[in-house]
Amino acid sequence: MTKKVALYYSLMGLVLIAVGFFQSWNVAFGILNLCLISAIMALGVNMQWGYAGLFNVGIMGFTALGALAAVLISMAPVQEAWEVAGGDLFLSFLSLVGTVVAIMLARRAVPRGLRPYVVVLLLIPGYFLTTHFFGPATERIEAIDPALTGYLGGLGLPVLLAWPVGGLVAAGAGWLIGKISLGLRADYLAIATLGISEIIIAVIKYEEWLSRGVKNVTGIPRPVPYEVDLVETDWFISFASSIGVSDMSEAAGVFVKICYALLFIAVLAIIMWLAERALQSPWGRMMRAIRDNRDAAAAMGKDVKARHLQVFVLGCAVCGVAGAMLATLDGQLTPTSYIPLRYTFLIWVMVILGGSGNNWGAVLGGFVIWFLWVQAEPLGGWFMNVLTYPMPEESALAQHLVAGSVYMRYLLMGAILLLVMRFAPKGLIPER
Repeated sequence: MTKKVALYYSLMGLVLIAVGFFQSWNVAFGILNLCLISAIMALGVNMQWGYAGLFNVGIMGFTALGALAAVLISMAPVQEAWEVAGGDLFLSFLSLVGTVVAIMLARRAVPRGLRPYVVVLLLIPGYFLTTHFFGPATERIEAIDPALTGYLGGLGLPVLLAWPVGGLVAAGAGWLIGKISLGLRADYLAIATLGISEIIIAVIKYEEWLSRGVKNVTGIPRPVPYEVDLVETDWFISFASSIGVSDMSEAAGVFVKICYALLFIAVLAIIMWLAERALQSPWGRMMRAIRDNRDAAAAMGKDVKARHLQVFVLGCAVCGVAGAMLATLDGQLTPTSYIPLRYTFLIWVMVILGGSGNNWGAVLGGFVIWFLWVQAEPLGGWFMNVLTYPMPEESALAQHLVAGSVYMRYLLMGAILLLVMRFAPKGLIPER
């Protein structure tokens, strides 16, 4: 097993090095950074599915929450928005909390048969009271220079702090969703998590006072230097000249990507170490026992739903960290780019290809699938050009094949999934 892991990871490293030599090091390190983030997402899904057999199709919702945390933590606050609407937002929050507390207390005090009526009686005035303050406040916020701001902004804290906060926000959402949906059967759980993911992304997309919605938030601070600053810095110019680099712009781009890669590797290493420790612990053996036969585990006194909630929250937290890292790398929050079915499918292919239940396999799958996803389109274009080279230029078939090369990545992902399920159903690095 150890030799197989070393072999596969060495081959992946050689492929990335080949990209650096034959394409460019900017491309190679750009792919590496996204592979690292994909590997962290795959680890989160592997915790849920590989450890406990939970079929979560709402991965993008938790990833988007992590990205939103990057905005709320690192962006500077919009002072004018807080001045014109901060008081009403606070009052609406108090109204919401008061309504929830009143409903909880009333449910305990009244007989079971009267509870639905009491909840409705308290919910209706609570809703109108909350919206009385909340609606006008959001309108005033969104009216403040909408071309540049139109939202509350963030706390102006270091962006690295947003990564663990993104995990905590996603974990909190995972706990709330898990309390509601983890009692469902596997297929119903998948439907529920997909629907909740769509709701989360819709909120981020249309609540402009919180995230600017489809206007996007740009300029998220970096934890690494900016290229324009590096090319004017004496120490960097001297360093680049000493290693024989003449194009300072390209050197700065590579240096920034290397800095990101080191940060991402550190995060992946920490999560990987914790995940391995958990998997090899008595807790991990209990989770696998519940996964393999939940009825037998329950008969032995294990609280199956509570353990499922634990691992569900952990997986969501890891996806939230990855979402915050991705928003930091991009330097922006673009809610329309979080397409649940498209990218959820990719993450699941990563876990299946690498080996469900094996953390090293999940990370390997993240690297392999994202590399192929990025390279499939240019390689598909090259393949189609070679295939149609003997054909006349005016050939309708040649034009159709070349135009269709942009869809090669979808064809390739489907083919990989079919081949893996047929010839290696346990993945490249199977669970022990």
